[in-house]
Amino acid sequence: MSDTQKAKRAIGLKYEGGDKKNTPKVVAKGYGDLAEAIIAMAQETGILIHEDPYLSEVLATLDVGQDIPESLYYVIAELLAYSYVLQGKIPPGWEGIIKRIDFEV
Repeated sequence: MSDTQKAKRAIGLKYEGGDKKNTPKVVAKGYGDLAEAIIAMAQETGILIHEDPYLSEVLATLDVGQDIPESLYYVIAELLAYSYVLQGKIPPGWEGIIKRIDFEV
């Protein structure tokens, strides 16, 4: 395993909904100290931080500005929807599900 693979990594995604042509994009990516800075900035601004070594390994292969691959749409959609719920927004179709979410986790 290389030093880059061992180092902490962070990948920032952004999704601007509204148009079906818009897809989540990689907007930040870094390892080590840069990853720590990305995470700190996300924490300061209230952005959802999700730790998943397998997902971050796949996302780390993408370049900043690149759309996420279609194979990740479902998992990223779940994370975006959960992020909306944490912000008090209810994604379309989640009206019944919202009652079953444990917000104390």
